[in-house]
Amino acid sequence: MKKIFLILGALIGWFAVGLQFYLILLNRTASILETIARFFTFFTILTNILVAFYFTILLLRKNTRLYTFVSLSKVSTAITLYITVVGLVYQFILRPLWDPKGLQYLADELLHSVTPFYVILYWSIFANKTQLEWKQILSWLIYPICYFVVIIFRGAFSGYYPYPFVNVNELGYPNVLLNSGGLVLLFALLSVLFILVAKLSSRK
Repeated sequence: MKKIFLILGALIGWFAVGLQFYLILLNRTASILETIARFFTFFTILTNILVAFYFTILLLRKNTRLYTFVSLSKVSTAITLYITVVGLVYQFILRPLWDPKGLQYLADELLHSVTPFYVILYWSIFANKTQLEWKQILSWLIYPICYFVVIIFRGAFSGYYPYPFVNVNELGYPNVLLNSGGLVLLFALLSVLFILVAKLSSRK
């Protein structure tokens, strides 16, 4: 059962990322190099790649340091946290802003709905949750904080921002910093929720 979950997770993950990469190249409005660079500025893409590697490593790299690392409670929970935020931000903030069709709709649903739900389901059933500690929350926030710093810094030179809520050109730095801080707070609150769920389930 677990192996089937891992196989499906890896297939869904790599297919979704590959499909979105094809579509962004197909519909590009900038040079190929700039389009590829923009592709990797999306938190959605980076996190879905992380998920795809996660499932692939668990499936293929048994008895290695990398396998041991991604199997740790703090690592599997961090990955689940990140992809959960991807799903929530899309459903409540980004979904109302556009109406994708055809293959783009398929890619969007896989990246923002199917994969987050699938990872949460895998975490709930199979992931090791016995070694979670409150102090790990701070380390989990490093990735999203660094992400916001990088895209805001890059946007200052390129003028491109991957999401409307971090678009300095439209909102200005105060509002973008406020939005970014709010999302970091969301990461922190969800971290608390995941640890609470893990501790409650372990007691049962």
